[in-house]
Order: sequence, then C-alpha cells, then structure tokens
Amino acid sequence: MNRTRLFIAFLVVPSFLLLAAVVFYPFVYNFLLAFGNMNLNRIRDWEFIGVRQFVKIFTEPSQPDFYAVFAKTIIWTVVNVLFHVVIGVFLALILNQHLKGKSVYRTLLILPWAIPQYIVALTWRGMFNYEYGSINLIITKYLGLPAVEWLRSPTEAFLACILTNVWLGFPFMMVVALGALQSIPHEVYEAAEIDGASWWRKLKNITLPLIRPVMIPAITLGTVWTFNNLNIVWLVSNAGEPSDNTHILVSFVYKAAFHFYSFSYAAALSIVIFLILLVFSLAIMRQSKATDAAY
Repeated sequence: MNRTRLFIAFLVVPSFLLLAAVVFYPFVYNFLLAFGNMNLNRIRDWEFIGVRQFVKIFTEPSQPDFYAVFAKTIIWTVVNVLFHVVIGVFLALILNQHLKGKSVYRTLLILPWAIPQYIVALTWRGMFNYEYGSINLIITKYLGLPAVEWLRSPTEAFLACILTNVWLGFPFMMVVALGALQSIPHEVYEAAEIDGASWWRKLKNITLPLIRPVMIPAITLGTVWTFNNLNIVWLVSNAGEPSDNTHILVSFVYKAAFHFYSFSYAAALSIVIFLILLVFSLAIMRQSKATDAAY
C-alpha cells in the first residue's frame, strides 16, 4: 500500500508543482497587486492600500469609462456568440445531411478556427483598409456604394472587430453541434416521420432538445473566450483606436498594464472580469440545467 501511494504521489506531485507555478502563483500574485499601489514608479516600494483600486474602477472617471467599456463588452460578447451559435448550428445541420464532398466542405469550414488568431486579425485588418482593402473594393465596385472608413470611425472599427471574430469563431460551434447531431439515433427521426412530423417539428422537438446538453457548455465556454478575446480587438483596431473607443474590458486591462503601467489598477480590473465571468458561468449552468438529460 505504501508503494502504491508513493507511486501515485510520484505521478501527481510534478503536475501539482506545474499548476502551482503557472496557475496558482500568478493568481495569488494578481490579488496582491490588486490590493496595492504598484505602478511604473512604485515597483520596489509596493504597499497595501486595501480596496482603493476597486473603488477607483467604479467611482473615478477614466478614459475610457469603465461602464461604457463594460456595456461595449456585453454587446461584443452577445453579438459574437449569437452569430457563432446560429451560423455554427445552421452549417452543422447542412453537413449532417447526405452531401457529396462533405469532408471537403467540413475541412474548409474549419480553416478559420485552425488559422492562428494573429494571422487572421492582421489579414482582416488589411482587408478593412480604406483605400486598398478588398472589402471596400467589393462595396464600391460590385455594390456601387461609397467606401467605408472601417478603421477611422469608432462604430465602424468596432463592427470590423465583430465581423472578424464572427468569421473566426463559428467553426468551433459548428464542430460541437455536428458532433451532437451525429450522436442522435436515426430511429428517432424515422419514428417522427411515421407520425407525420414536419421538418420544423423535428428540429424543435428532437434536434434542439437533444443537442442542448452539449451546446450549453459550449456556449458558456464560447462566451468566456469571447469576453476575454484580446487578440482581435487589439490587432484589428490597433490597440483600441480610434481614441480608445473600441476597447473591451480585457483590452483595456492590457493597455492599463503595459501602456499606462498601472499594474495594480489592471490587476484589480482583471479580478472584476474574473468575478463577472465566474458568476455568469455558474448562473447559466445552473439555470439551463445543462448537465440534466434532454428528456
């Protein structure tokens, strides 16, 4: 028995030490920063100041304002996840049919997800160029509309980030939905056809309830990813430009830490983001009863 426990400890301890080094230590250190006053001028003489940084987030005006950035983050997350799910499930329903060359279509549709985000963001940034971007060329040449200043106006720049992230994110939902659809027994649909059920009735009463236990955790995970997606906003809009009007919370945390060097303020704001996502994840999993059976 002692040898068995020793062997188990031999296997577990390295993993625990790795987690402690890359997860637990940064997490605890972030909390220490949040309750202090560290910045570029006070790196060595850090001191404890309590919840002052958290009070500053919610009460003191900043540029950009916390509440405005939070509202923009909610819009960013809801719009992106909505399109990810709708497009992903729609394409999964198509790919679940008997199609010639289905494996080719599936591979092509997964490509946006397989390409590194850095490459995707910079490619789309070039496509949104006012003079030479392919999107404006299509708008002006084929649609006969005036060119759009995608990256020079706050609304258009934010919309450009959303379009980029929608293209990048739908393959994940498509793959998850396709896997769930392929697990549904064909006998269920055959029985529904014998009863005279229409396509809509089968979708509403069979398909959606049976893929729900799989999709709810995927949507929750997609929401967390989208809420914390720094790369697209930062690279497409060029660090929140114009005039810091395209920031979401996570991109503003990055700018506060590495542009303004307000390390404690950024740490406090990151804790606020963590708590928001924690409450959301627990609430959505509990309210949706995602771990329960479909019927």
